[in-house]
Amino acid sequence: MSIKLFEHQQTAVNQLKTGSILCGGVGSGKTLTSISYYYTKECGGKIEDGDVACPMAKPKDLYIITTAAKRDTLDWEREAAFFCLSTNREASICGVLVTVDSWNNIGKYVKVKDAFFIFDEQRVIGSGSWVKSFLKITKSNNWIILSATPGDTWMDYVPAFIANGFYKNRTEFLRTHVVYNNFSKFPKVDHYVERRILEEHKQAITVMMSYEKKTVAHYENIIVGYDKEKFDKVWIKKWNVFEDKPIKHIGQYCYLARKVVNSDSDRLVRVKDLTMMHRRVIVFYNFDYELYDLRLLNTTFNVAEYNGHKHEAIPTTESWIYLVQYTSGSEAIECITANVIIFYSPNYSYRTMTQAAGRIDRLNTPFSDLYYYTLRTTAPIDMAILKALANKKDFNESTFKSSF
Repeated sequence: MSIKLFEHQQTAVNQLKTGSILCGGVGSGKTLTSISYYYTKECGGKIEDGDVACPMAKPKDLYIITTAAKRDTLDWEREAAFFCLSTNREASICGVLVTVDSWNNIGKYVKVKDAFFIFDEQRVIGSGSWVKSFLKITKSNNWIILSATPGDTWMDYVPAFIANGFYKNRTEFLRTHVVYNNFSKFPKVDHYVERRILEEHKQAITVMMSYEKKTVAHYENIIVGYDKEKFDKVWIKKWNVFEDKPIKHIGQYCYLARKVVNSDSDRLVRVKDLTMMHRRVIVFYNFDYELYDLRLLNTTFNVAEYNGHKHEAIPTTESWIYLVQYTSGSEAIECITANVIIFYSPNYSYRTMTQAAGRIDRLNTPFSDLYYYTLRTTAPIDMAILKALANKKDFNESTFKSSF
């Protein structure tokens, strides 16, 4: 396969510089774009007629910090191979070493110098150990960040602003721009000042991958049934109907309410109907008890799984169901042989739902129409989760703390 960049990818390569945040939706081709930037701009390599031209003028090792799921799928290694780059130094062009690891291990690389880092999926938020390691790395190396979901607040940009030299540290940023709410029991940002400066900093480091999608997404909510009597025992009487004892805390309260609505057999019926209609579907789910129910479909369909138990490949038969657990697969799998996703139950995280939807919305998909079905009930727990997601927010169980 030759290297071929779309116009929006090549534009991004030309705009990137060390310290940039490459912002592109799920499936926009950030991986290929970032490696192309590293190869041509950072290392002085050339791409002619879709193939790399050796040697690099300024070869340097490449480190990619990504999610554990994406590391384990070897997607980065496959993309790097198009540039003759390898995790084996002897097999790699110009002896360059590619290292792909997860954010959990970022601390291992704080002493690396004169290399290039790609930080995949924005995780440098707050002031924890990952951020501290990130700031140490960026002092001695060139780098870029990839993000499908840029920061929601100015606080999310603080580590990148510091790494770019706009501020000496977090304290300087807070003193310059943050006004706290004096009536809050804990530190809570009330508003920001000097927002014009913040906007200028943001524009200086963000590179947007804007392009006209050829796909059209069709979303449909499908109302399914649930056992209202059992649900009311959980929701109103605060009773654990599965173990016949009182519910102890808000987390258990929401979990059991979801288990009642998610375990209804009507959901399986709807998955069967949609699979008969579309032939090949990906089903995203949250909990193991949902997986156990969904496995019953293997008597009728070819069923494969991607979760903490199994990492099976996407089937290649004419008709199949691919069961994917959100945490394991929302950022890991890519599929261009199906155009249907069923959300068996919604996830609490808006970002996770967005990432999951992008598993079939790829640049090289042959489909123009993509279908997303969300199975939901009229139960209060489902209504609250979907309301938060519709507002592009994460659902927080504390929403029901007063009623509990």
